[in-house]
Amino acid sequence: MVLFRRLLGDVLRAQRMRRGMTLREVSAEARVSLGYISEIERGQKEASSELLASLCSALDLPLSVMLREVSDLVALEESLTSTTSSAEVVASAA
Repeated sequence: MVLFRRLLGDVLRAQRMRRGMTLREVSAEARVSLGYISEIERGQKEASSELLASLCSALDLPLSVMLREVSDLVALEESLTSTTSSAEVVASAA
């Protein structure tokens, strides 16, 4: 099963690191606690649309770009999961 929050966290962390920002810098800019951002990046917490907008603003990243990256990763994981499931069905039928 694809976990959207995990992939979202992966994208947010990659974007933050690409920009050379620390959690502390993003936290101050977005006005969100450092611990909460860390939990989002680790896929442990769900982020509201308002929070995502604040984080994207702090990262100088359009929300649409971030969501597109997450969507691409979801599609990739779904295709890999679908391929694996199909292979398992074929193997069990043999």
